[in-house]
Amino acid sequence: MARPPSDHDPFDLGFEAADEFTSAGADPWRSSAPALTPAMGGLDDPFADFPPARPRDERPSAAQDPFAAPAAARQAQVQTAAPARAPAPAPQPQPEVQRAPAAEAALAAAPEPFAPILHDGLTGSDAALGEMAVPRITIHAFCVRPETAQMIEQAAADRRMARASTIVRDGGLDAAVELYQNQSTPSLVLVESHDGAQRLLHLLDALAQVCDPGTKVVVIGQANDIALYRELMRRGVSEYLTQPLGPLQIIRAVSGLYADPSAPFVGRQVAFVGAKGGVGASTLAHNFAWSMAERMQTATVIVDLDLPFGTAGLDFNQDPLQGVIDALTQPERLDPVLMDRMMVRCGDRLSLFAAPATLDQDYEISAEAYEEVTQKIRGAAPFVVLDLPHSWAAWTRRVLIGSDDLVVVATPDLASLRNAKNIVDMVRQARPNDAPPRLVLNQVGVPGRPEIPVKDFGEALGVTPSLVLPFDPKSFGQAANNGQMVGEVAPKSKAAEGIDHLAQLISRREPPQVQKASMLAGLFRKK
Repeated sequence: MARPPSDHDPFDLGFEAADEFTSAGADPWRSSAPALTPAMGGLDDPFADFPPARPRDERPSAAQDPFAAPAAARQAQVQTAAPARAPAPAPQPQPEVQRAPAAEAALAAAPEPFAPILHDGLTGSDAALGEMAVPRITIHAFCVRPETAQMIEQAAADRRMARASTIVRDGGLDAAVELYQNQSTPSLVLVESHDGAQRLLHLLDALAQVCDPGTKVVVIGQANDIALYRELMRRGVSEYLTQPLGPLQIIRAVSGLYADPSAPFVGRQVAFVGAKGGVGASTLAHNFAWSMAERMQTATVIVDLDLPFGTAGLDFNQDPLQGVIDALTQPERLDPVLMDRMMVRCGDRLSLFAAPATLDQDYEISAEAYEEVTQKIRGAAPFVVLDLPHSWAAWTRRVLIGSDDLVVVATPDLASLRNAKNIVDMVRQARPNDAPPRLVLNQVGVPGRPEIPVKDFGEALGVTPSLVLPFDPKSFGQAANNGQMVGEVAPKSKAAEGIDHLAQLISRREPPQVQKASMLAGLFRKK
């Protein structure tokens, strides 16, 4: 039943979408369409009273089209015919971080290391959170154009759709109607159509007659028409997308259909890995998590996955009785209540999943257990920082590929260059739709040590360093001995400023402004 439009919401269109794409016997349009003919002779046009759809090359002005969104917003969001939202505010320029004098000579020839690298198609708050993976479903896609089929195949190979089974066929909506006459429908049917609105709706009516209950349908069309969008939603179509599209838009449209409505968010997973042992990846991961919680003031969880030799407990001066090993050995029992018991609070916004750091067992844990636990932890906080050990196993590869952001920490030497290049090349091949890993060069400017120039290091990897940290043994040594972070013992040091800047780059937000208390505030509070 239609709802009257609200006086307070200009985007309330006064209709409700059907829950399932199934046939409805009371639909007069369906009963009046006995034949599927291209000309659709004898059928009434349900859109006769609407003005003709405007061709794509005719771009109206903002005053003529109230639903026209800026070009930047259209590229950053899924192309639908739904009313456009207000564009997100442009990000503020990042502050420049001063480099230590001892490292000036080594960094003189390097490109700007603090230039932000944003994921394609993600801006503002959408980029700050993680992206949900598509569950284990079967997807059938019926395409008209070869370019669309290739795009869907690229989306099917993405890490976020690794658990889904996708089959791509030609023929469009007509082929889908014919195929499902004699076989059951999958979890999701994705169809492309270049037909007009009248024939498109008629073919969808025929598809609804053969669809099993619970099947979702996503339509890729040409007309960016709000009236058509409203009618498709009323008939139970789950989503309507218009060209041009990319693999990420397809992935987000599919994952959005299976999002858990009870989950408030999916935390952004940031993995830190060292190119070799001793480069400071764990130390930077712990300081980065502290900066996210204290400087950016966002809830963060640090997970120490170096089970036998993890140092997160020492760095945060904590010795919990339970930790991540309890979750990994029984991943099926991990729920929010048990997770809260296993984590230890290191501040108002920072929680720690500590490693046992003992050699009492061999830690034979499957890659599936690591994947299940890390996925569940992502529901505990908006940001989850993983401290990965410098070892290679099936679970390490899976966690690296499945993370939203990957930070490779290296020192300017040949061994780090070789290993970092292997990691970057592997991740690029496995994640073609994601931004490349971030590179952090640590311990630059060690006195008397020959080093590879920062510029040459970045060019060899094809990655511009996101952060270059000078050699600062005093600040890091004092922090480690005290069980504190560099931002606590030396907040004005170049290392602390650089880590805070990295937190701004990855979180894609500015630190909240600290309001200074007035000198007279205390007087007015006194009675």
